[in-house]
Amino acid sequence: MSKTILITGTSSGFGKLMALDLAKKGHRVIAAMRNVAANNAGIAQELDAILNIEVVEMDVTNTESVNAAIEATVKKYGQIDVLVNNAGITGFGLFEATTIKQMKNIFEVNVWGSVRNILAVLPSMREHRSGLIINITSGLGLITAPYLGPYNGSKWAIEGITETLRYEVRNHGIETVTLQPGAFPTGISEKPENGSDRPEITEAYGNGALEKLQKFGGIMYEKMDEYRMDPQEIADAVTKLVEMEAGTRPFYTTVNRVTDNLEQEYANTKTPYNQEWIKRMGWGEWL
Repeated sequence: MSKTILITGTSSGFGKLMALDLAKKGHRVIAAMRNVAANNAGIAQELDAILNIEVVEMDVTNTESVNAAIEATVKKYGQIDVLVNNAGITGFGLFEATTIKQMKNIFEVNVWGSVRNILAVLPSMREHRSGLIINITSGLGLITAPYLGPYNGSKWAIEGITETLRYEVRNHGIETVTLQPGAFPTGISEKPENGSDRPEITEAYGNGALEKLQKFGGIMYEKMDEYRMDPQEIADAVTKLVEMEAGTRPFYTTVNRVTDNLEQEYANTKTPYNQEWIKRMGWGEWL
């Protein structure tokens, strides 16, 4: 059955591919992006010309912009069946060499951008007693790695929010799930403005630290090339989640051939431990 699906961050990468795939499947796709009349005018016109895709202006860092896009969509189509929180930025470098301002920039998009959309879409989903929220996090929302501290933290935050929200909204017919990509060549990691911004601290760590930073990034790109990581894999995973029967969707879906999906093995252990913990705390009625 055709669904109305709002996807954030559709100007490039995963988001654009998701929009194209779901539209081909016959779903109505609301492709949200910022700067529709400026920097992203070209891609906005390209997507808007495709059957089943409607481009809307949305800056996920602005509450009014998010609310306006969600409200207009609900008013026009009656409801949003699926929200895909895809918009995100990364940051690379030493934690100490990253200012709080820079860390806030990452959290503003990755955490608060998703939260704004969730809060805006929940009233309509509750009213219709149905809905699916897919939060695109990262394998780094389950495990940790050096030189990606703020990004790591932002993705862990969304994992936690998604998990706790699951208990609160499921009786209203709403599902919340996360999808964790590995490293893919989408361009998100090629924006140095989001990385560490205190070069004097990086220098203070010595030449060895800088060499490790460069080697770390180099290995990541080598792995992407070696395994021919294709962003289409993430679009395919989202389409699969959207088209599954309600109540059958996995809480976590990881996509990373580099690690042979080791993240999925770890994710599969989380729910039983979490539920047992809740039982031992005496909160079993919420399960």
